[in-house]
Amino acid sequence: MTAALPRIWPSPDNKPLPPTGTAEVFRAFARDLAAGRRSWDAETARFIAAQFDQLAAEWDTTRATGRDDPLRDALERGGPFPDGPCLELGSGTGLFTPLLRRVFPRVISVDLSEQMLQQAAGRSPLRVRADAVSLPLADAQVAAVAAIDMLLFPTETARVLAPHGVVLWINQFGEDGPLYVPATEVAAALPGDWLAVEADAGWGSWAVLRRGH
Repeated sequence: MTAALPRIWPSPDNKPLPPTGTAEVFRAFARDLAAGRRSWDAETARFIAAQFDQLAAEWDTTRATGRDDPLRDALERGGPFPDGPCLELGSGTGLFTPLLRRVFPRVISVDLSEQMLQQAAGRSPLRVRADAVSLPLADAQVAAVAAIDMLLFPTETARVLAPHGVVLWINQFGEDGPLYVPATEVAAALPGDWLAVEADAGWGSWAVLRRGH
């Protein structure tokens, strides 16, 4: 079940749309992976890590949007949030980590790319190189899992999340983004019953999901 909030952050002009064909291919992969129709293997992980290692040095200046509207809106209207650590999956160069640290007492930044994590040194004090398909955490250890333009690994996300924890699902470009998965599909992919609140903000969209109790 999802509930939509009205938009309060306008969408600026000149939205930098990704190439249509490429975005469609990645969106299909992201949705299939979330739903279990596609598998994730070591070869794919190595390929993705290598791609982002190459982009890391120039990411902030040539690839980053410079906008954090969806995350800000999610943190302002998607609460209340439980107290405890936040696991930021696909944290990249740490552009969004400082915002998460305002809400959560500790943010664990996880990424496949070692070079991306090195670029994040000034933004995130706790960084771990790991594959989100097999996280180096015990069960129910985090209060929140933040996935910002990230693939969804539903089984591991649910495993490490505390019973009253939340999933922050952020798409910087909304439906146009290459990794966009609708909140309804995110909720359906996560094990068990989940409730979601979502909204559009800026160029993108966000959803905060909680287990139904």
